[in-house]
Amino acid sequence: MLAEEVGRKIAERGAVLLSGGGVGVMEAASRGAEAAGGLVVGILLQDDPNAGNPHLGVAIATGIGVARNAVILHSADGAIAIGGKYGTLSEMAYARQLEVPLVSLKSWAFDRTVVTVNSAEEAVARLLDRVTAVKPQRGTGV
Repeated sequence: MLAEEVGRKIAERGAVLLSGGGVGVMEAASRGAEAAGGLVVGILLQDDPNAGNPHLGVAIATGIGVARNAVILHSADGAIAIGGKYGTLSEMAYARQLEVPLVSLKSWAFDRTVVTVNSAEEAVARLLDRVTAVKPQRGTGV
């Protein structure tokens, strides 16, 4: 799965994986980062820190539902959108509003500022190159 490969490559580059900590793409990315020895942080929509996927090194329970998307993008230095539906589009919109570097991997491409790529390797390389050119890394949102 692309998300697992993205997570692994993020960890291999020494970056922190920051996500919503749930299932699907978030869990796959978390699994990949954990397998590569990376730090995985989940910003959970629930108020239960045990509600996240089993690959989280740090689970932050918020109890704020999908509003946690804003927390993720305020905390991340960059974001990779992988596939997704309207929740992913919401996170991408926050990234654009906050001027957080954004890469789309087989996801939405709604304006020219969104870098679109076709592979996990290219997604991570393009994002981390953009992020490190701007400022030191805090986390990479998926």
